Amino acid sequence: MPERAAPTTLESLSAMVPGSTPDLLRWLDQQLQAGQKEATLLQSLRDTGWSDAVARQAFAQVVRWRSAPAPQAAPPIPEPDLRRSPTDIDVGDRAVHVLMALEHPRIVLFGNLLSADECDAIVAAARPQMARSRTVETRTGSEEINADRTSQGMFFVRGQTPEVARLEARLAKLLQWPLENGEGLQVLHYGPGAEYKPHHDYFDPAEPGTATIVRRGGQRVGTIVIYLNDPEEGGGTSFPEARLRIQPRKGNAVFFSYAQPQAHTLTLHGGDPVLRGEKWIATKWLREREFH
Repeated sequence: MPERAAPTTLESLSAMVPGSTPDLLRWLDQQLQAGQKEATLLQSLRDTGWSDAVARQAFAQVVRWRSAPAPQAAPPIPEPDLRRSPTDIDVGDRAVHVLMALEHPRIVLFGNLLSADECDAIVAAARPQMARSRTVETRTGSEEINADRTSQGMFFVRGQTPEVARLEARLAKLLQWPLENGEGLQVLHYGPGAEYKPHHDYFDPAEPGTATIVRRGGQRVGTIVIYLNDPEEGGGTSFPEARLRIQPRKGNAVFFSYAQPQAHTLTLHGGDPVLRGEKWIATKWLREREFH
């Protein structure tokens, strides 16, 4: 038997049957669960003063409600444990600061994710491999150079350097998400004037190439952007729909998640132009399943 919805569902359903009450619909539901037949129930209602029209309509609504499929549980997504409003989260080898949290969209700003030395080491390891950044081309499933993204970038494989391995282990604990469900860490460099215009990180289900992309680990369900230096001016991470801008700070990170690949998650975001100096960031995208 399908799992029953909460009683408030029957209460709201009674509003669709003029002249009925929530108690009437609840009684009908209980009698149907006990195996009573339609004719017996309708006669009982008439005998107690309910009109035939109300009795029949109430019976039909309860039957329809009972036969509806049970609601699907929301799929799990990455999520830091913020149930007790902690100021710090222990990730094993350091305490990561919780600086700001929004419920919708789900955005959390962390401090002290990386030390200054770790940031410098990741930049040093990435620098020799930098090339013009590409984006996923969802029409075909391949990659392309995109005029909206004017940065240089590279990818580490998981655990490629000691600093990358430590960071990935911290993120797995911080976001309560399996390490193997993360894509390789991407490092990006933005010079003066470079930017990444607002976009979504999930793969559009309507695009023909998405089916090919998600074979490697399912949809993206979360993103964490880690700041590896302090730009002199500009270079923030903006969320236009949430009217929020995160200023880069070395060692800090901003996390956001999206349970569905849909715009109502309000996770449209972009990298503002760097006005002075340069910006180095690392990005980790989190998938539904093991990424391979």
